[in-house]
Amino acid sequence: MGDAPRQVDVVVVGAGNAGLCAAIAAREAGASVLLLERGAPATRGGNSWYTAGAMRVAYRDVDDLVSVYEPLSDDEIDRTDFGAYPEQAFYDDLARITEYRCDPELASTLVGGSLGTLQWMRGHGVRFLPSYGRQSFEVDGRRKFWGGLAVEVAGGGPGLVDALFARATHLGVDIVYQARAAGLHEDRGSIDGLTYRRDGSTVAVQTKSVVLAAGGFEANGEWRTRYLGPGWDLAKVRGTRFNTGDGIRMALELGAMPWGQWSGCHAVAWDRNAPDFGDPAVGDGFQKHSYPLGIIVNAEGRRFVDEGADFRNYTYAKYGRAILGQPGQVAWQVFDAKVTDLLRDEYRIKQCTRVRADTLDELAAKMEGIDARQFLAEIETFNRAVQDGRPFNPAVRDGRATAGLPIAKSNWANPLDVPPYEAYQVTCGITFTFGGLKVDAGARVIDTEDVAIPGLFAAGELVGGLFYFNYPGGSGLTSGSVFGRIAGSGAAAHAMPA
Repeated sequence: MGDAPRQVDVVVVGAGNAGLCAAIAAREAGASVLLLERGAPATRGGNSWYTAGAMRVAYRDVDDLVSVYEPLSDDEIDRTDFGAYPEQAFYDDLARITEYRCDPELASTLVGGSLGTLQWMRGHGVRFLPSYGRQSFEVDGRRKFWGGLAVEVAGGGPGLVDALFARATHLGVDIVYQARAAGLHEDRGSIDGLTYRRDGSTVAVQTKSVVLAAGGFEANGEWRTRYLGPGWDLAKVRGTRFNTGDGIRMALELGAMPWGQWSGCHAVAWDRNAPDFGDPAVGDGFQKHSYPLGIIVNAEGRRFVDEGADFRNYTYAKYGRAILGQPGQVAWQVFDAKVTDLLRDEYRIKQCTRVRADTLDELAAKMEGIDARQFLAEIETFNRAVQDGRPFNPAVRDGRATAGLPIAKSNWANPLDVPPYEAYQVTCGITFTFGGLKVDAGARVIDTEDVAIPGLFAAGELVGGLFYFNYPGGSGLTSGSVFGRIAGSGAAAHAMPA
């Protein structure tokens, strides 16, 4: 589409979910909008492209969900237990999982805006479905959702990105690809411009409002090591290679307040032999999230986490860090035939680092780098520790636990004793970083004097203060959408005062 116009009402930096929602909201409010995407058309969408598309939303009953979903048949509704996930439950999960450090104002804004924002997105062409495949199990003939996560985007991350790009284009948002934002400019304390680099040239744009939505710094190995600590340069990056902290850097140079847990991140179990950065063709398929159904051992053959501490939605984002701390930064997830039919779809892709065997001895011989003797002893000890007084039920915290182990398994504990056996080698895959910029409930960036910087807004993964230590699954996309919508509307209002 050529270089940017010399003057525009709102510039949005980053074209993932948060940036696209901001651009659509600003354009909806009547502002002219320039959207800068660092990737090419084939690599657009930031980290959003690589997600499964799950979005955590507060809902009182199935009627709230029906207001978001594509039309459901009466039969689908009758044979599904959607339960309820009220705002208080969402807020409590967010507080509990972040060890009560999340910013209460931001948390309330996220939770309270979740349902309305998804309804708004649906009105802009995003299609939502029940997340049957990954967030429900069949119990007594009905599908039962678990973990507070009942909504996903049709087509996953690519479906979300494509739908939002289509809407932005339809509304007349000017999109410039392969444009890397370079710096913000201010006049008397207010934003008045931005520069970006494209095709070896620097382009200046005059604007009164900028929305930063360029992601965290997870793709910057030097920053990861500086802020997250030694060893984090060895983690694989689940998503885009373009999230190197540009948006954060530009805002800090302007005096923005750094905020949140700069030493924390969302990191998961990721296939050992996945590429260093996300593969757009595979997307989130390298993740391995069915570990509550089995056990995880390190190269020494020892368990090192409670696989059944909680639903995977509430543990998966911190267990990547635990794997990174193991010898060789690797681990193996092990399952037997009692549960392999319950494994998520990502365990069936051809790129899996997987071994199978009819005996545990044969399995150990195939597990690269494992201490086979200790591994077999660990399984024997684990099997003896399983308490079988409670029935196995993957749709609830079933309390089926181990007894007497240094590291318990608190739920879904089954002996590994039915062949064939399967093991999957995993490492740490970093999704996004938790440290970023301080914003208020209006998505305005706050400076080191605790005052909003006029004309500067932020949304998405570079917002600090929401997530600490861990993360409730599906909250990231919802946060990007909620604060992206707020940021876009606020940026338009600032650029075009009544």
